[in-house]
Amino acid sequence: QVQLVESGGGLVQTGGSLRLSCAASGSIFKISAMGWYRQAPGKQRELVATITRGGSTNYADSVKGRFTISRDNAKNTVYLQMHGLKLEDTAVYYCNANIYVTVTAESSDYWGQGTQVTVSS
Repeated sequence: QVQLVESGGGLVQTGGSLRLSCAASGSIFKISAMGWYRQAPGKQRELVATITRGGSTNYADSVKGRFTISRDNAKNTVYLQMHGLKLEDTAVYYCNANIYVTVTAESSDYWGQGTQVTVSS
């Protein structure tokens, strides 16, 4: 059983910073890509940032220059460092990971339960 657990969400003022963490645990052979998605009230879930196992990153245009995604493969953990937070960043942030549970099986996507980020003025 694979589990992803997010932490680090909370309330922050505009212009402030937060760092989200997501740790994967369970029977894991290898984690491929990992990423962060978010869903704001009344909106569809959208991609925020992704990172490959080797460290190649991709960001939504709305967060480029403000957010940084990173990972620690030894800890099976992905991070999202957020700076210059805006009101429109308010959302539930979800961790995603593409995981191989055995050496022979194909990979599958796993999701965390989400962590709330609220930006206030």
